[in-house]
Amino acid sequence: MENVKDKTTLSPAQRLHERGLRPTLQRVAVFSYLCNYTSHPTAEMLYADLVSVYPTLSRTTVYQTLHALCKCGLVTKLVEEGEMRFDAETSHHGHCQCTQCRKIVNIFYPETTVFPQPPEGFVVKDTQFFYTGLCSQCKPKG
Repeated sequence: MENVKDKTTLSPAQRLHERGLRPTLQRVAVFSYLCNYTSHPTAEMLYADLVSVYPTLSRTTVYQTLHALCKCGLVTKLVEEGEMRFDAETSHHGHCQCTQCRKIVNIFYPETTVFPQPPEGFVVKDTQFFYTGLCSQCKPKG
């Protein structure tokens, strides 16, 4: 997990370099996008938003970059109804998703929160805390 100070003082290119990734234009563009927009995009959403600014960007590059960012721990992925979404917020947190508009937002809770223990012998590799429901804009009024 990254030091909070590192997120605020280092540029995306510096953070890539620190994790052993060469900060190419495409990697910096993808990582910067994820750092600046908390929309938890899919690879396709990210590609659609960036291709107009970077016309030579390919889908393959976006997918490979996301894989590399996840592998080095700068980005996490979450699965939402079979779709991979990506998040540059790597601190301890969960998510809320609106079942109507599909928006996903981060929620933060204490690291000391106690969750049920897995069955004996089960090795946990990842934990995702995920609420689904209706956001304030989509819930019925009154």
